[in-house]
Amino acid sequence: MPSAQDPFYVVKQEIQESIDKLQSTFHQWEKTADAGERSNLSKEVLGSCESIEWQVDELDKAISVASRDPSWYGIDEVEVENRRKWTSDARTQVSTAKKAVQAGKGLNNASLNGMHKELMRLPSSHQTTSNQYAAQDNDDFIESESDRQMLLIKRQDEELDELSLSVQRIGGVGLTIHEELLAQEKIIDELGNEMDSTSNRLDFVQKKVAMVMKKASAKGQIMMILGLLVLFIFLFILVFFT
Repeated sequence: MPSAQDPFYVVKQEIQESIDKLQSTFHQWEKTADAGERSNLSKEVLGSCESIEWQVDELDKAISVASRDPSWYGIDEVEVENRRKWTSDARTQVSTAKKAVQAGKGLNNASLNGMHKELMRLPSSHQTTSNQYAAQDNDDFIESESDRQMLLIKRQDEELDELSLSVQRIGGVGLTIHEELLAQEKIIDELGNEMDSTSNRLDFVQKKVAMVMKKASAKGQIMMILGLLVLFIFLFILVFFT
């Protein structure tokens, strides 16, 4: 699609400005009756014609390169033909002015007026084409901006979706940690209850042993101590390894 940033339109605008200036100088050349001024204007017109012809030729070369693969340059065959038509019309304008000045005194006023009309007629069609391109460029710009905004909104939606998923994952991890802490707390409470129960049992056994030792002899006390020691070791193993 044509674009206002296309190098073709930048060069085209420069050439069109040169053609507009050429028209103004050619008009002065037509109207002046002073031989000296007419000679100076003739040189200026011819110099401008040579410069514009060279620019148009270079632009034609660029169009020929683009015509080999228009899609690669973002244009189509219709656009290539429109560009060639523009350069052809521009070359005709320049050629008309150049021939008129070179002919000089050999042309009568009617011939000069005819050439002037021919020179002035072509830019109007160029201007129409330029206006069409400008309108199309505006439409393309609006469409491009709309597409860009839609893409931006789509990306924002995707980022919000990813953020929502991240929050859900974090919430799941937090819930898992909470459940794990509750389970650990339950285990600790159960272990505490077991320790309390074992402590009560040891106290009861110690009291019973003390009562028995008071009634038993020294040998009996030693045997009782050994028995209690074995029982204590058994209970210790039972509590901490089961």
